[in-house]
Amino acid sequence: MANNDNNEPAKKSNFIHLQIEEDLKQGKNNGRVHTRFPPEPNGYLHIGHAKSICLNFGIAEKFGGKCNLRFDDTNPTKEEMEYVDSIKEDVRWLGFDWEDRLFFASDYFDKLYDFAIQLVKEGKAYVDDQDAETISTQKGTPTRPGYESPCRNRTPEENLELFKKMAAGEFDEGSHVLRAKIDMASPNMHMRDPIIYRIMKAKHHRTGDKWCIYPMYDFAHGQSDYWEGVTHSICTLEFEVHRPLYNWFIDQLQESDYRPRQIEFARLNLTYTIMSKRRLLELVKEGHVNGWDDPRMPTITGLRRRGYTPESIRNFSDRIGVTKVDGMIDVSLLEYSVREHLNKTAQRVMGVLDPLKVVITNYPEDQEEELEAVNNPEDESMGTRKVPFSKELFIERADFMEDPPRKFFRLAPGREVRLRYAYFVTCNEVVKDENGEITELRCTYDPASRGGNSPDGRKVKATLHWVSAKHAVKAEVRLYDRLFNDEDPSGHKDVDFKEFLNPESLRILPECYIEPFVKDAQPLEHFQFERVGYFNADYDSTPGNPVFNRTVPLRDSWAKMQKNK
Repeated sequence: MANNDNNEPAKKSNFIHLQIEEDLKQGKNNGRVHTRFPPEPNGYLHIGHAKSICLNFGIAEKFGGKCNLRFDDTNPTKEEMEYVDSIKEDVRWLGFDWEDRLFFASDYFDKLYDFAIQLVKEGKAYVDDQDAETISTQKGTPTRPGYESPCRNRTPEENLELFKKMAAGEFDEGSHVLRAKIDMASPNMHMRDPIIYRIMKAKHHRTGDKWCIYPMYDFAHGQSDYWEGVTHSICTLEFEVHRPLYNWFIDQLQESDYRPRQIEFARLNLTYTIMSKRRLLELVKEGHVNGWDDPRMPTITGLRRRGYTPESIRNFSDRIGVTKVDGMIDVSLLEYSVREHLNKTAQRVMGVLDPLKVVITNYPEDQEEELEAVNNPEDESMGTRKVPFSKELFIERADFMEDPPRKFFRLAPGREVRLRYAYFVTCNEVVKDENGEITELRCTYDPASRGGNSPDGRKVKATLHWVSAKHAVKAEVRLYDRLFNDEDPSGHKDVDFKEFLNPESLRILPECYIEPFVKDAQPLEHFQFERVGYFNADYDSTPGNPVFNRTVPLRDSWAKMQKNK
């Protein structure tokens, strides 16, 4: 993990950059570099898509080129404008701009239809009226060649008439398809007369009822690249076997020296996470999560709501790099990336999640004072703030033990500790209820230790955070953990991935107390609760009634792993 002087991940070259540099040396496409990010609008984007966004827009930035945003909307039964809008918001939030280059595969439906007509007339495509199971059987297997459909030798005139009837809605769904005529004996299954059009009598989110036939992804994708002037079509590794078909269609369409090139890279696999939109949709529909933007989801909108920053996700993408080999990335590296960024940028405040009342018996009854606190020790420009102090405080219940073990250095009967930014205090009395539960601590403070400094140089071994009971803002805090308790929840044969859902992935603490600085916190505003973790205000917050999501704890398992290497 190489870092530059600004402690940001170094921008590393990868094999895709090297291939593009070679294309530029050879003068291909007149020295242009033009990429695209082409999501299908059938769900919300996740962290894997974020890697692709950063890669495609990053390549355009590195080589002074352009990057399009194009929606591959060729399946009207699964696509919605809700997903289109969310994807545009996600790309913008990550910090990228497609400028005036917003496209849809549906923009090219007329041109794709004309291209299909061209293939039919040239004898390179035919209408097949066999059922899907028969067609699949005829395709053979990876070790056994396929055999030709009896429909394959229809004349171009017959195929043209049938294809136009398909487009006119004269046939039922599933009764006819248009196939490219390539090679049924090809060792590549995708070249064995692939289907390029199917009948789908469904309303499209942009074209309405104009069409009842829709192009397959493989037919629409490369041609959309070509018509948009894309030079480098960056795809995930599963499309490597599709590349000969991508090139075959371009061969039929190409009219100049310009030619897009498909390059594949390994998709992102993250521990304790699933990356299937189909399975994520299943979690949403079955109520295992509270929508696509649930902070436990790996969706970009879920990460945003949880408190992840665009910078942290871009830095994470830079760190993991680009490879040709599938692998699993430890989710703790993603957590490290947001922790690293928030450490430099987040406002510090004090918040008590499990409050225990402390009464300072020798503090004047009606006295209040304001103590100076540092907003962020990593950035002096963020300045300081005033924290109110009074006779009654809240501390974390875990910061006190009545009968502490030898290595417990926090508050205990007769022990002195420092209150952050405030005073030294000593516990003198423990108050319990009728059930023996501790309800209150009674302490004394040293007035000479204001600011947390002892005038006589005596040492204490612990510093506790706290809030003034009189001034504290009551808040709801949502503690999020990993959604799954297995490293690879989708990697177990014959076991439903939902069996590995973590029942402790969300704990809601309804009565926490935070210093008044956060009273009017705005949604997505970031904070470090000192000694506790990084949090952000949720969309459910209202003025005076904040709700906070824990982004990550302070503990950094990734940094610890690197240190121990």
